Amino acid sequence: MHKRGASIAASLTAGILLLTACSGSGQDEGGEAVDETAEPVELTFQSLSDQPAAIEATESIVAAWNEANPDVQVEIVPAGWDGIYDKLITQFNGGAAPDIIHYEAASIVPFAVDGYLADLSEHMSEDFVADVPEGIMESVTVDGEVIAYPTELQSYMVFANKTLLDQAGVEIPSGETMTWEELREIALATTTGGTYGLGWGLKSPTAAFMTMAPAFGGTFFEGTGADAELTVGEGELAIPELVRAMSTEDSSILPVSLTQSGSEVLASFYAGAIAMTIQGSFQAANIAADAPEGFDWVVLPPLEGPDGAGQAANPQTLSVNIDSEHVEESAEFLNFFTQAENLAALNEADALIPASSSAQELMAKNLEGEPGWDVVLSSGQHMTDAPYLFVDAYAQWKDTVATPAFQRFLAGEIDADGLAEALQSGWDEITA
Repeated sequence: MHKRGASIAASLTAGILLLTACSGSGQDEGGEAVDETAEPVELTFQSLSDQPAAIEATESIVAAWNEANPDVQVEIVPAGWDGIYDKLITQFNGGAAPDIIHYEAASIVPFAVDGYLADLSEHMSEDFVADVPEGIMESVTVDGEVIAYPTELQSYMVFANKTLLDQAGVEIPSGETMTWEELREIALATTTGGTYGLGWGLKSPTAAFMTMAPAFGGTFFEGTGADAELTVGEGELAIPELVRAMSTEDSSILPVSLTQSGSEVLASFYAGAIAMTIQGSFQAANIAADAPEGFDWVVLPPLEGPDGAGQAANPQTLSVNIDSEHVEESAEFLNFFTQAENLAALNEADALIPASSSAQELMAKNLEGEPGWDVVLSSGQHMTDAPYLFVDAYAQWKDTVATPAFQRFLAGEIDADGLAEALQSGWDEITA
């Protein structure tokens, strides 16, 4: 990793020593001298939480910290997600970045590569590291350095109209996982009359296909940074080809859903026009709130391919500015912020999945009886690493090459060979 902050390491260490030095104006309970006139350390925490419940949860966690730690006070700086990447570039270049930075793994990695984020390896609680699935931790590890605390995630889940499945004589899968072949069979069984078995909002398909590809051994990329190479083989094409087969051979997917967003597909789900829909896991909260009265729905087990039920992790993150005068204190606050009870409260407010296993278990206990959440939270144990997070040209390739190529494939304009060629040639052009 490029160490633009290496020259300030000595000053950071000196700053921490000064914080712990004694001025001799008083004594603590152990008889050690303390500085009673020292001003508290003040940390700025740039939060992107924009939902009322999540804002309240964040404020509650910070308030609890501030009450328990009068010598280290945290101030929330609300920001919001819109335009935050450009804002962070301006803040870092101008030396005005906050101490603590809220973002997501896919977008924070470039800042780590450029040397703007502190290595938290020596500061992060060992209990927290052991509590987070390995694949999730790998998503915040760059060149051997841990550059963020993972906090919140989502997965893709199958939501089903139980009434329609019962009417079709389908037995609700009850195992820890279900296979893609089972999904296809259920979709066929529930396609009847004016009802389709599945609706999947694939207007922007790249994120879903890449996130779920690990179940078939798909990684899409090998290597990191500017040296990464695109790989398009059976594992990468498996899910797009399965969707195409369900659409053209089985006629079990609502055709219009392939051009809609996930939220748009929910209207068909509520109307009984589709028996199942694949959605981001957070939709469990929206369905519970918005579904018609008496609508009987369930969440089916995580989808499993020949390589397991893994989905690529792209968690929300909390990082520390390497130029902060208080890296150690910032990390201490983040160790508090990511305690199980805090992560459970935050993720319940955001309808997301906590990064740590203990927080997932606590949230499941808190939401016991709420439809679908036990299954949604179990998917957090299947998160795996996401190679695309560490690829320099990924964002450009995703927007200008992959998304239009997948859309053309789903529309029947190109076949699987044409899709592979479009993905590869587009990558070669970008990286030439």
